Order: sequence, then structure tokens, then C-alpha cells
Amino acid sequence: MRFHPLSGEFALPANEAAFLVHKLPQTRALLGFTLVFCTVFYLAFAASDLAALGYGAAFLRLCAARAVVAATAGTCAWLAYRRPLSVAATRRAASAAEAVALACFMFIAVHRPGEFHWHAMSLAIMLIVIYLYIPNSFMGAFALAAVATATFLALALKYGRLTAADVVTMIMLLVLANAFGALAARRFNQVSREEFEARTQLQHAAARDHLTGCFNRRYLHENLMRPEQMPDGQLTVVLCDIDHFKRINDTYGHACGDAVLRSFAAALGRMTREEVDRVVRYGGEEFLVVLPGTDLEGGVRLAERLRTHVAATSIPAPDGLGNVATTASFGVACLHVAPDMRHALRDLIAVADKLMYDAKRAGRDCVRALQLG
Repeated sequence: MRFHPLSGEFALPANEAAFLVHKLPQTRALLGFTLVFCTVFYLAFAASDLAALGYGAAFLRLCAARAVVAATAGTCAWLAYRRPLSVAATRRAASAAEAVALACFMFIAVHRPGEFHWHAMSLAIMLIVIYLYIPNSFMGAFALAAVATATFLALALKYGRLTAADVVTMIMLLVLANAFGALAARRFNQVSREEFEARTQLQHAAARDHLTGCFNRRYLHENLMRPEQMPDGQLTVVLCDIDHFKRINDTYGHACGDAVLRSFAAALGRMTREEVDRVVRYGGEEFLVVLPGTDLEGGVRLAERLRTHVAATSIPAPDGLGNVATTASFGVACLHVAPDMRHALRDLIAVADKLMYDAKRAGRDCVRALQLG
């Protein structure tokens, strides 16, 4: 199950966390804008306090309550705009602003007890804002809205001069606001996550080789070779080529050749560091490994491990008769990258390519390495 049936959020916590991090800049911007927008209207409604109560101590108390809301919301909006808040911090800021606004709203309603039917309409609008415009988890928004609704109804029954019809209408209105807000929030959550999922799949397809799952040449040129992506310090590349691969295709067929490529790529994936090293399908049977922060010795050690593994591993022949054995040749180049070396990776790949062909001329199934600079 991809989505939670109640909230519309990702069922897997890892997927939900990735989505929230991806959307965090937009979430902070939405939080800041919503808080500023709502605060302006919250302050503007002080005019209704003046019309209902006239100028006096009661009016000034309500103005003070609205000022507290403005100060809290303004602070949270400033944090959202100016500070790199985490997902959890953004939600805490949103919840704090909501809680203060709702508490002051209840305070205002009690001081204007003859207007609870109007207050109910205002609360219904606030509930929609809580569900749809203030960033929070679905369950967090639902809990806050439910507590606010229950508190308001309790105050209305205690302080409001309401008929039975008023009470029933008020309850139905607030239940409807909660139901609509929850359903709309669930739909919005699922649609936004479906869009994120589709975009992630497209990005993966654009950056990955469909057969082996390794990065492709497009990813190499558009991402790894960009000057701003060049890491300072030691950088090592390993260029690998499966020996006599054309012979495998001609003898056993392309299906067997594909199996050899997948097996080789899987071994590379197991032997490299996830989220640190990059494995690229560089050509038909050529693979490039980019090793940031790795010296020449580390690169040679990886190449030798892979060479030994490939020589000791065989793939079942498609006819079921025997196994297909192969070897690989490796070129390893290392350079200490300085900030002004814009084309360090390109130069390293060129050197590693020459070293790999040196290994092939030396009889294949071997490693050739060079430290540049």
C-alpha cells in the first residue's frame, strides 16, 4: 500500500520523510505567507470588536489578545522566511501559531457572548485554514481542529444565549467544516505525493541505465562533471571493461551478455559506498566508478577486489549447459583536486581510459594505475 488510507500520506516512513524534505522550501514559504495573510485579517477584525463593545477596557483587552496573535504569527513567519527550519521545526512553528490564534479566538468569543453564531462561522473558516494552508501532519491538523471544535462548543453552551436550533445548526456547521477540511486535506496530500512520486521516477529513469541500474552518461555529464560538484581533496576514478564481451554476445547470445552486465554492475554496487561513490555505465561493457575522498591505493584495492570477484564468478549459460566465465581489465587514476581544477574529473577519466587499454594490451584481467600531479 503506497498511501495511508486515512491521511493520504506515504505509508512508508522513509518515503514520507523524503517527500517532506523535498517540499520543505515550499512549505516554509507557504507557512510564512499564510501567517502574514491571516494576521492582517485577524487584526482588521478589531473593528468588529469596537463596533460590538465600544471603546473601553473590554475592547482594549481584545486588542491585546489580537496583538499576542500578531506577535506570535509574525515571529513564526519571520522564522519560516529567514531561518532554515527543519521539517519538525516548521511544524512546531505552525502548531504554535495555530494554538495561540485559537486560544485568543476563544477569549474573544467569550467576551462577545451574544455573537456565538457568527463566531461559529469564523471558526469554520479557521478550520479550513488549519487543514489546508498551515503545514502540519494530517493527524496533527485533525487533532488541533477537533480540540478547537470541542472547546468552542463547550464555551458556546456555557456562555452563549443559544436556542436548541442554534446549537444543532452550529454543531452541524462545525462537523461539516471538519469533514470537508479533512477530506480536502487527504486528497491534497495524496495528489501532491503522487506528483512527487512521478517526478522521482522520471528523474530516476533519466539518470539511470535501464539494464544495470547504474547511472548513465547523461547523469555523468550533467551532474558529476559540473565544476561546482568537484570535491576538494583526493579523487579517484576506476574505469572497468569486461574482457572479450563481444565474444560472449556472439557465442551465447545477448541475453547472456545482459546477465553478465547485470552481475558486474551488482558487484560494483556491493563493493562501493552508497550515497558517496558513483557507478556509471560508461559504454556498452565499460563501467566508471567515481570515488571521492579515496586515494590511489584505495582505488587499486577496489579494482583488485572486483577483478578477483569477476574472475571467480560465472554466469549460467542460457542453454543450461555449463557456465560463462569472464574477466575484466581496469584503469585507475587519482588526483588531489584543487578549487581551480574545473575539469579534474574529465582529465581523470581520460587517463583512466588509457590505463585500461594498457591493461588490455598487457594481457587483460589486470589493473593499471597512476597518480597524477
